[in-house]
Amino acid sequence: MKRPKNKVDGWVVLDKPLGMGSTQAVGKVRWLFSAEKAGHGGTLDPLATGVLPIALGEATKTVPFIMDGRKEYRFTLRFGEARSTDDGEGEVIATSDVRPSDEAIRAVLGQFIGDVEQMPPAYSALKIGGQRAYDLARAGEAVKLKPRMVRIDRLELLARPDADHADFVVGCGKGTYIRSLGRDLAKALGTVGHLSALRRTAVGPFREEAAISLPKLETLGHIPPLLGALVPVATALDDIPALALTGTQADRLRHGQPVLLTRDAPPSGTLVRAETGSKLVALVRSDGVALQPVRVFNL
Repeated sequence: MKRPKNKVDGWVVLDKPLGMGSTQAVGKVRWLFSAEKAGHGGTLDPLATGVLPIALGEATKTVPFIMDGRKEYRFTLRFGEARSTDDGEGEVIATSDVRPSDEAIRAVLGQFIGDVEQMPPAYSALKIGGQRAYDLARAGEAVKLKPRMVRIDRLELLARPDADHADFVVGCGKGTYIRSLGRDLAKALGTVGHLSALRRTAVGPFREEAAISLPKLETLGHIPPLLGALVPVATALDDIPALALTGTQADRLRHGQPVLLTRDAPPSGTLVRAETGSKLVALVRSDGVALQPVRVFNL
């Protein structure tokens, strides 16, 4: 017998465990909440842990804003071994006896800050001719990817556990592959390397301090206790200015109709979060005279 679906709207900031894929994590959270719809705000590899924002119900309409948000990671780079996957899962494909000093590491970090050209890993979810790159790579086929420009705002050496390992923190934009960053950083230091650990600590407004583990969610067990773990839908839109509307104006937006503004209209092209009381009604775009609905929320 199928469980009845619930209308559940909000974000779960999951602390994804090691070894679980993002799709599997979303499925588990959706099942726990018996939610009608679910999605996530940015893939995490199975060998990575940390912040995986999972959207339920109406929150799925705000996923693109989280995908575009700034991300932060902590990672450990293992020097001396290059691997096919650029992390600990793959086969060793090259070795080196070179172990850089802390001073040498700090001297090259500036090369990786700003707009940086990066070659994605062969084992990635990018599509080539309709197929995932990692599927082609696992089948032994040559994977031809194109370099892309990514944005890295922060890259710092945190610690040096031993000569073989170095711990870093990185703040970056959409589409940055930390495995590629580790590989390229080792190369710039005259050696080879791969990521031996990766943890995402922030995605947009969602940070690891507020993340909840899967065992904790399972302990909550059922609704209503589970609803206490939800973060409001509007959290994903924190960077977008809010505009208070009357109940009548809100009803027009809910029916997909524009709202005329006689004064205080935002500049043309501005994206605004339309609210009535404390309730999110819609994302709207101003044309200088009226607010045109872009996304309407059923909350």
